[in-house]
Amino acid sequence: MTTTSSSAQGAPVDASVRRRRWLGAGVAGLAVAAGAGFSWWRRPGAGEGALDPAQAQALWALKFERPGGGELALADFKGKPLLINFWATWCPPCVEELPLLDRFQRENSAKRWQVLGLAIDQPSSVARFLGKTPVSFPVGLAGLEGSELGRSLGNETGGLPFTVVIAEDGRVIQRKMGQITPQELALWSRSG
Repeated sequence: MTTTSSSAQGAPVDASVRRRRWLGAGVAGLAVAAGAGFSWWRRPGAGEGALDPAQAQALWALKFERPGGGELALADFKGKPLLINFWATWCPPCVEELPLLDRFQRENSAKRWQVLGLAIDQPSSVARFLGKTPVSFPVGLAGLEGSELGRSLGNETGGLPFTVVIAEDGRVIQRKMGQITPQELALWSRSG
């Protein structure tokens, strides 16, 4: 049995026609969202490219406390290929990718690569987590300052995990919102 309703002009509209219209509208909406996302990613400053001088100076001047005590200065990483990963203990994809990042650090440290984890989390939660699941790369307690740093590097939504890859010469060569893959890390390691 087919149901009908009246259109704006008073003529009956078949239910299958309505479904097709809704489907068409849904596909169009997805296309608009995908296009907006692509244009955001391709806009100047969102993808690859050099940090502007003020942004670079602010980045390399940052310092963060370490979960086990002491200080982590980003200036210590300047001039090396650097993968900065913003993460939190309460973020399942963040936790899932940490062993992958740890392996990447161990396998590529001879090539001067450095992984840096910036935890957007409570210090006690990070210390407890790293006590159970240690990593070989340095971790900084970034908190809200880390969220602002992430935004300045292109993470406008503040989502996690978020990864930024900076080449030896200071160019941002990759930004990734979401969990990384071994294939992405292999590709990035050749471009640093």
